[in-house]
Amino acid sequence: MRHAPRRLLGVLAAATLAFTLFSAAPTAGATTAAKTAPTASGALATQPLSTSTPVVFVHGYTGSASNWTTAMSVFRLNGWSSSNLFAYEYDSYGDNITNAQGLATFVNTVKARTGASKVAIVNHSMGGLVSQYYLKVLGGNTSVSHLASIAGANHGTTYAGACLVYTTCQQMYPGSSFIARITAGDETPGTTAYATWYSACDGVIIPYTSTRLTGATNNNVLCQTHIGYLTDTVVLGRIADFIAS
Repeated sequence: MRHAPRRLLGVLAAATLAFTLFSAAPTAGATTAAKTAPTASGALATQPLSTSTPVVFVHGYTGSASNWTTAMSVFRLNGWSSSNLFAYEYDSYGDNITNAQGLATFVNTVKARTGASKVAIVNHSMGGLVSQYYLKVLGGNTSVSHLASIAGANHGTTYAGACLVYTTCQQMYPGSSFIARITAGDETPGTTAYATWYSACDGVIIPYTSTRLTGATNNNVLCQTHIGYLTDTVVLGRIADFIAS
């Protein structure tokens, strides 16, 4: 069940993040408090959501662990222990293949530390490319129970044309060999539960529908900016519910 009234989550919307490009514009909506399952008599019984799954947050281009300050607060308010919340940092100007390999090592470290057999991954922007390569090409889906992609550049973005001097931006541009590799065939492999959040107001993921993954639960947010997601407590609460389900 949700562990704090929604008014507490609203307090977090004032949090600021040292990042790039655009300012926040929170959205409104409802969250899911619990899932239901049929009992032996056929009636629906409310079951508590699980918050024991370790969560690995993967930032976007030029980002850092600090981007997830609000998200971690929301997850703690929804029942997660701080000891089960982790932020992976990588080189935004390097190579996303190397970054995905680093994510694989990081996930294995988290599993060893927590004793969990699987983790959940929450990514943002270019973190979608790093995550998708890990799950699909490196076989990481066997270690991931849930993947939540927030404004992920999963099919690329023409916005990357502004930084093509870097390998990561070349890989993030639509039509790149990197994009072709992670989108060929099954975009949501394995038994991992996949979900995305995307918005026409994004402004950085162009086209904004690039975030959607075939086979995932794709959530169209009415209007949210690319960076605004990082302090959007409503969307972050929905993601916590998704991972706890």
